[in-house]
Amino acid sequence: MLVGWGWLLTHSLEKSIDPTDNDIARWFADERTSGLEPYADAGTFLGETIVGASAFTVVGILVSLVRRTWIPILLVAILEAGLGAYYFVATHLITRDRPPVKILDAGLDPNASFPSGHTATALVFCVGTLVLIWTYFRSARWWFVWLLLLPVATVLARLYQGAHHLTDVLTSVVYASVWLAVVAALVLPRRDRV
Repeated sequence: MLVGWGWLLTHSLEKSIDPTDNDIARWFADERTSGLEPYADAGTFLGETIVGASAFTVVGILVSLVRRTWIPILLVAILEAGLGAYYFVATHLITRDRPPVKILDAGLDPNASFPSGHTATALVFCVGTLVLIWTYFRSARWWFVWLLLLPVATVLARLYQGAHHLTDVLTSVVYASVWLAVVAALVLPRRDRV
């Protein structure tokens, strides 16, 4: 489905979606200030694969050790493996130009805008951590709802930096959320489910 949607964006729907996507990218570029760049860098840092995957692995290991069960680290391993596979396949099969603005994140492949790996990584790390807390530490769960805001920061950072179109980041929000929901439903025991 991810590749099919990417094909539609770059073929059948391109002429109807690209003008709006490009206008949104230009709006973000017009709003750039030196004061906002550190926040954009922080949002991007959160979505870096090495950062998000490593932090989520540490969370999974800690929850597994505290609760004396392999299920949390198994959840993390399946989520991260699938996320990497989805991203690899999509970026190699779908070629999409980056937005027509100056890209503030140097070194990006100019033809690999779809989907946003940073967005998917940040979402799976933050929401996945919240799912583990919600499942295994119910008394503390409301203290960690703020984790839902961090992927939003990554989405805004990727748009601000000109790295992705709005449809790229929204696609990543959808596929990462669905993947997280499916894996959690299959891996977490019924008695532990939220």
